[in-house]
Amino acid sequence: MKFGTHYAYWGNEWKCDYIQTVNRAADIGFDLLEIGADHLYHMEKSDILKLKNEGEKRGICFSVNSGPSPEYDLASTDSGIRKQGINYFLKILHNMKELGSDTLIGALCSYWPTNFFISDLDKKGAWERSIHCIKEIGKTAEDLNIYCSIEVLNRNESFILTNCKEALEYINLIGSKHVNILLDTYHMNIEEDDMFEAIRNAGNALGHFHAGECNRKLPGMNNTINWPEVGKALRDIHYNKAVVMEPFLLTGGAVGRDMRVWRPMVSNTSQSQLDKYITDSLSFLKLCFNGME
Repeated sequence: MKFGTHYAYWGNEWKCDYIQTVNRAADIGFDLLEIGADHLYHMEKSDILKLKNEGEKRGICFSVNSGPSPEYDLASTDSGIRKQGINYFLKILHNMKELGSDTLIGALCSYWPTNFFISDLDKKGAWERSIHCIKEIGKTAEDLNIYCSIEVLNRNESFILTNCKEALEYINLIGSKHVNILLDTYHMNIEEDDMFEAIRNAGNALGHFHAGECNRKLPGMNNTINWPEVGKALRDIHYNKAVVMEPFLLTGGAVGRDMRVWRPMVSNTSQSQLDKYITDSLSFLKLCFNGME
């Protein structure tokens, strides 16, 4: 398994100095940095190549995380918005090829987070519309040898895919080897009857994995999740892809607002202490997931 972290861990805004963050992740011992898809969408080729070169120099690879805005909603009833969404993701895929990244993940089938105050939560229609769009995107992903992992979210963030069983049915209707699923312990803790069995049921369809406590703290920080059992389930299916931490500890800013961090999650939020927290968590997760707990 390759171990990584989400780029926004150290701040409370959806932006960062990626060159600096690559080096910080490498110094801690990560193999991978998960970056923002919308950032990559807007990057100039020169900046993409600069990031690629820094990653290669430090032994860091990249996954690309998308929480699309409503203007790119692949499940929209508006055909113009769906077309806009397809074009958005096609550009991201081509920029990923330039970066050398082979994994696009996130809430790809609609937008994030879903507005539950819209008048019509038509799940069947959302499936049909988004599946049609992802089939088209999947063709380009196949051509570029990139994998799209659709994230299974909890009921408070989406209504389209909320457990592993639904996600497997969804990707089977797409029918592409380059479209698979992402499971996240935070979301599974809410939605799955048995998260370990969900991982085993995902099997080869599991393309990416997010790790976090039930309150989005770092793995091992409070052990609300049975991490040794998660690791055993991953080993049972011979999972050998990315395991990415997606922790959110800081209040304030756009990250604090969007991730609903309404109170300090830790007492010490100095940058040096944040480094220590995540270094300790990485060591803990490797022990659990590599079978040495």
